[in-house]
Amino acid sequence: MRSIRGVAAVGALLLLAACSSAPATSADGPSGRLTVFAAASLQGVFDQLAVELEAQQPGVTLDPVTYDGSSTLATQLVGGARADVFASADEVTMAAVTDAGLGRGQPTVFATNTLEIVVEPGNPLGIDSLADLAALSTSGGTVVLCAAQVPCGSAARTVLDGAGLALTSVSEEQNVTAVLTKVRTGDADAGLVYRTDVQAAGGSVEGVRFPEAATAVNRYPIVTLTEDRAAQAFVDLVLSDTGRRILQAAGFGAP
Repeated sequence: MRSIRGVAAVGALLLLAACSSAPATSADGPSGRLTVFAAASLQGVFDQLAVELEAQQPGVTLDPVTYDGSSTLATQLVGGARADVFASADEVTMAAVTDAGLGRGQPTVFATNTLEIVVEPGNPLGIDSLADLAALSTSGGTVVLCAAQVPCGSAARTVLDGAGLALTSVSEEQNVTAVLTKVRTGDADAGLVYRTDVQAAGGSVEGVRFPEAATAVNRYPIVTLTEDRAAQAFVDLVLSDTGRRILQAAGFGAP
């Protein structure tokens, strides 16, 4: 009996020693809840990165990311809304947040994007250029744009002004997702969205590229708004090789 007890005791000590030398767990990493505000055009990418973050950092619970037009989110943040991370579709909108003293450190540009004409599948109206889109808007067709204060709207006006074209939109939306939705549902004939939105929509819409888009390249910055380690972990993930691969697969350009 004594020998059996001795073996058991030795086994217990060995088990304890093994546990004490085991790799560190998520208790040593970031923990807690994380709130992210991001431009609507980032939804597909950030949804994937949210899953990746929780897999890498089991102690972190990421609330559903809040997506909207960058200017809308910036207004909410400056007005007192709470978030740990903000990712904007342009640097001008990001400046509104950092100028208000809300950023922790300098924003980092992590991706680029350009506009594309979005039309119904098969392009039944034969829109092949930015000039065609402008002509459609003044000949009874329905064209939608983002509002001027939204990054996608600002970019649209830059390319139109640079080309010397006048375009009459039937509505001005507060984010690029709303423009895409109106074309996808048939409530509009065409619109200007980011090329990544056309790619994400699959066969439900068709995209038409145009050379003038190169005159308005959107640069996407990201910044932490709190000192929370989970916030920095998310930003680090966006900037990592994994983040770059996911962004590239979604059609975003390099910074």
